[in-house]
Amino acid sequence: MLDSNPAAGKAPLRAELGRTLLAGSGKKFDRRSRLFAMNRMFRYLCIAAAAFVCLILVLILFLMLRTGVLTFNHISFADFFFSSDWTPEDEQYGGLVFIFGTFALTALTLLIAVPLSLMIAIFLSVFVPTWLKNALRPILDLLVGIPSVVYGYLGLTVLIPLIRDVTGTGMGDGLLAAALVLTIMVLPTVSRISDDAISAVPAKFSDASYALGATRFQTVWKVLLPSAKSGIMYAVILGMARAVGETMAVVMVIGNTPQIADSLLKPTSVLTSNIVMQISNVPFDSTWNYALYLMGFLLLLISLLMIVAVRWLQRRGERVS
Repeated sequence: MLDSNPAAGKAPLRAELGRTLLAGSGKKFDRRSRLFAMNRMFRYLCIAAAAFVCLILVLILFLMLRTGVLTFNHISFADFFFSSDWTPEDEQYGGLVFIFGTFALTALTLLIAVPLSLMIAIFLSVFVPTWLKNALRPILDLLVGIPSVVYGYLGLTVLIPLIRDVTGTGMGDGLLAAALVLTIMVLPTVSRISDDAISAVPAKFSDASYALGATRFQTVWKVLLPSAKSGIMYAVILGMARAVGETMAVVMVIGNTPQIADSLLKPTSVLTSNIVMQISNVPFDSTWNYALYLMGFLLLLISLLMIVAVRWLQRRGERVS
């Protein structure tokens, strides 16, 4: 008996023929191999990029340390770290002045900038209407892009004369002027990142706090800030990292005098300002140059230790909470 539907009998044959041709041509196998090779290559490229960044950091640290330790071939460890006498012409290379100035300037900037930044972030994320928030945030973003030499010039021509008039001193440059300039520089960074961190807290947290009868201040202090503490810490890290490594603005307002500042209005110097002021006049193969390399290594070490310390505090806070 003949098949009444010839097309139905040809369909299995066509499917079988298609599978045979596909297997014979190897296209399915080639596509899988190609995708596997591309995925593996992309993975290796990502690993190579991460390894390259780590290698650059290690090489920079190694170069700075390798050159810096040559300082101790001519002076002792105690003379560099515990002496405040920096007179390279007399072979005296005491770095205590610059180390103390760096820590003092960073601490003073931290003391001024962090509370102001948090208040700005809370104001933007909680208290202002949407239209005003959308207008103020781009202004803060623009402040981040202003070159540091502009801040330094404004500090030199506006802030220092103002400090002289207010305090009645003959010189207004020093730790206070440098800390105020750095505060203005890091304020947009810390406040914007903190604003984003506070705004990222789910609305149900604040709604639950208001439902329990808490005031707006209690909600901000007890709910929003603890929930956003991770982002706020990262904001402080970025801001202080910029403060520690800032050069041009600090050089223009701190006074650049190798002496320990016993007051906020006394000119002093920090690691960055001393390097940039003296590096162009230093013979390469000299103890003076080695000491400047050692100061550069200390700057890198301070930045790394700051990041490690904040991350440790963050993890400890998470365990406690």
